[in-house]
Amino acid sequence: MTALLRYQTALLIRSHRWLAPLLFHGILLVIGVRPGEPVLDSFAFAAAVLLPTAAWLARICVTNEPPAARAVAAAAAGPGRAHLATLLTALLASAALGTVCAALVAAVGAPRSADHRVAVPLGPATLAGLTAALVCALLGVAVGALCNRPLLRSTAWAVPATVLAACLALFTWGSPARGALSRLTAGSLGGFVPVPLPHLALAAVLAAGAAAVTCAMSGRRE
Repeated sequence: MTALLRYQTALLIRSHRWLAPLLFHGILLVIGVRPGEPVLDSFAFAAAVLLPTAAWLARICVTNEPPAARAVAAAAAGPGRAHLATLLTALLASAALGTVCAALVAAVGAPRSADHRVAVPLGPATLAGLTAALVCALLGVAVGALCNRPLLRSTAWAVPATVLAACLALFTWGSPARGALSRLTAGSLGGFVPVPLPHLALAAVLAAGAAAVTCAMSGRRE
């Protein structure tokens, strides 16, 4: 699996297809995260932006290989393992981006409550922001996995489905992403730091289920 991850990472970097989602992510962060804003609110915004970016990166990773190269990788390692490597590459890239953005938010955000009256400990707040970012990265990759090949191979269906599913993952009641972000904003209002670990556990289960389904289907539909 390590060799497959190195291969997929090199393929992603050399393709330069990551530039568009990175630019999209950076523009939204510049718009929504400003120096001196309450840090928990900024962490919530940064995590929310990461979900569609992760879905986009997942789509890039699962569609990056030409059919011939994909067939060779599947023959060498098995179609399930080859597809899993693409999803893990997208998750690692998303988690790395979320970590960098969380560090930037911690550097420019104000460790205060929403009304700036209560001090918020920056260390626990950063941990909460990183946890929320990981929740959104996991859900974003799950969305990208379910809305692209091998389940949806037509771009005409895959792209709208990815956009719609990412919106639903962010705003639907009961979504781990919405729950984690709501906890951060509630903590900002109350001046306390909630770490959304239950939402992280649920997001991990959902992402693992999406990966299992798509890896199982990769051997049947490719």
